[in-house]
Formats: sequence, structure tokens, C-alpha cells
Amino acid sequence: MTHSTLLLLVDGRFPAGGHAHSGGLEAAAAAGLVRDLSQLYEWLTGRLATIGSVEAAFAAAAWSNASAAGSGVVKASTLASGRSVAEESAGVLADVERRLIVLDRELVARTASPAQRSASRAQGRGLIRAARRCWPSDVIEALAIHWPATAALGTAPVAGPMLPIAFGVTGFAAGLSAADVTLGACCAAVQGPAWSSTRLLGLDPLGVAECIARLSPAIEQASKAALRWSDWTLNPRELPSTTAPLLELGAEDHATWEVRLFAS
Repeated sequence: MTHSTLLLLVDGRFPAGGHAHSGGLEAAAAAGLVRDLSQLYEWLTGRLATIGSVEAAFAAAAWSNASAAGSGVVKASTLASGRSVAEESAGVLADVERRLIVLDRELVARTASPAQRSASRAQGRGLIRAARRCWPSDVIEALAIHWPATAALGTAPVAGPMLPIAFGVTGFAAGLSAADVTLGACCAAVQGPAWSSTRLLGLDPLGVAECIARLSPAIEQASKAALRWSDWTLNPRELPSTTAPLLELGAEDHATWEVRLFAS
């Protein structure tokens, strides 16, 4: 069952809005950085090693913090405090919300481009909206309803969590393991941009599929590396911060275009 759920989450047709984003490929294509299948493969390799790896790590951390609201933590805390399970559950959930907000801010600090942050929040918002219908849970509701008020801290409301935070929490709510979540995040980091190349560059779909297939070992490796962050006791400040300056610059340029095929 979890395997079919993972396939659903990374399917481009899942109504979370991912199909409207090229992940920076539209700007890269316009700049002449990607023209053919060989350049697409190199570009995807770089995206996976930078943004993709960071997003997978944060998705793992979000999954682990959501899992902290599980029965094991609640039971242990209840025995120690003498409070009822219902009272302790509410307290644990509030703590998870705070932890997820900290994770979100750490990811923002690693995302220099405002356009990239906006695109990530738009996709995170869309994913949570779909997740509420598919896998209702208290943690999903916390992100959907309470996030703007708690994350803003007196400033303008934050329009949804960053996508990796939403992906990790959704994975937990859907019953996925941490390994499933990191694999899904790494796959999504390359598959969406890869398939957008058929519209942007008119590349052969068979060739694009071959590119993704060739990336499979790197995807598996990046996914396994991100698993080390599926421990909610780790300090969020220590999460990876690998950047991709060309993608960030391209995102800012792309945001100024009056005509474009993709939102990002």
C-alpha cells in the first residue's frame, strides 16, 4: 500500500500543482544552458546534488518531527507528566508545529531567491490541500489551518509551508516510511523538470525517460544520504545547505517575464 501511495505522490498528475513548475528549467533553457538531452542530464544531475538533496533532507526532518506526535512519544510523555493522553497529544502536536516552523525557517535561510521561496510555498500549499482530502490527520490540519497564524509571528501571514516540509508531513500522514519520503523527494526533484523539457525544448520523450533512468543510481544515493536527517532530535541548523546560484539567479530573472509556460 505504501508503494502505491508513493507512486501517487510523485505522479505529475497528482493535484498539488507541481505540473505548473519547471524547477528552473525554463530559465535555464532560455539562457542556453540546456539545449539537448546530454545537457539536460548534466543539469538534472546538478539539481539533484544541490536543491534536490537539501529538499530530501528537510523532507526527512519534517517526517521525523511529525512522527514525534505518534503514540510512542505521547505515551512516554504521559507517564512522565501524569496528564491525560488527550492533553498530552495536544501538547505534542503544538510542539511539532513549532518544530516544523523552525524547519521551515531554516529552509528559507537556505533559499536565497524570493521567487524560489514563493514557488516552493505555492506547491507546499497545493500539496497540503490535496493531502487533507487523501490522508486527513491532525498534523495535516495544523499545517492547513494554524500555519499562517503561528508561522507569521506578527508579520504578514506565510502562505503555506515550503514544499519539502509539506512533503515530509504528508508522507507521514499517508503512512510512508522516512526512506519512502526521501526517495519521493529526490525523484520529484528531477522528474518534474525533466518532463517539462518536452514542452520547453521539444525533446524526445523516450530520450527524457532515458535521462531519468540513468539518474536512478544517483537518486538512490541522494535518498539514502538524506535518511540521516530522519531523527527529530537533531539540530535543524545542521541540515545541509548546498546551493545552486545559477538556479537562484535564473529564478529571479524568470519571475520578471511577462510571458512564460511555467510558474517557476
